[in-house]
Amino acid sequence: MPIITVEGPQISKEQKRQLVGEITKAASDIIRLPAEYITVLIKENGHDNIGVGGSLLSDAEAQ
Repeated sequence: MPIITVEGPQISKEQKRQLVGEITKAASDIIRLPAEYITVLIKENGHDNIGVGGSLLSDAEAQ
């Protein structure tokens, strides 16, 4: 049973629904397993928890 983890910014419930649906379909088609065997985990990260180039994203947004 494949487990697919997507890590990114916070998104709406509708965006999560679409993301999970499309990833599941693509994985199912490619791996040739029923969709019921595919698990998708979404890990959301707030901008206070992401650093790029030595700075927090939240600090970069404030500027």
